[in-house]
Amino acid sequence: MGMDVYGKAPENEAGEYFRRNVWGWRPLWTCVEHCAEEIASRVESPHTNDGTGLDADDSKELAKVLLEKVKDGTVLKWVEGFEQEKKDSPMEACAWCDATGIRTDQIGIEGGWHDMKLDDDIAKAVGREFGSCNACRGWGEQRNFMCSYGMEVECVSEFAEFLEHSGGFEIC
Repeated sequence: MGMDVYGKAPENEAGEYFRRNVWGWRPLWTCVEHCAEEIASRVESPHTNDGTGLDADDSKELAKVLLEKVKDGTVLKWVEGFEQEKKDSPMEACAWCDATGIRTDQIGIEGGWHDMKLDDDIAKAVGREFGSCNACRGWGEQRNFMCSYGMEVECVSEFAEFLEHSGGFEIC
């Protein structure tokens, strides 16, 4: 799943279309909210594909603010903080295998996870040779879900370029 963002009245090719998969969109928009809370709050449902967005003036204003925040280091600081938060997040019990390390639900059985041979290193650490989980690899715990999301300063720059030339946008 992803967010397809279409320009309402694109001035050029850069303003026609912007896309991020869900793993890239959520942190991007969270960074946008951090950098330009007042403008970003005008988008009613930024994490859905229901057609919300901004008009041309608000899009240009948002582009200007984001480019300023890239230039002054605010975005880089946010990205570094986001990455540090992911690194510092504690391990959590795996919900897919009920923290057992062995997925025994219907999907686990159909996928062969319940009797799959473990990697030698994992087997040694957990004390068994068989039974795994496609979410935690047999450990019974995994990183917080937010660790799956990625973000780079360039994403904000690309989004700002799109905004500048979009003539307003809709998230579809």
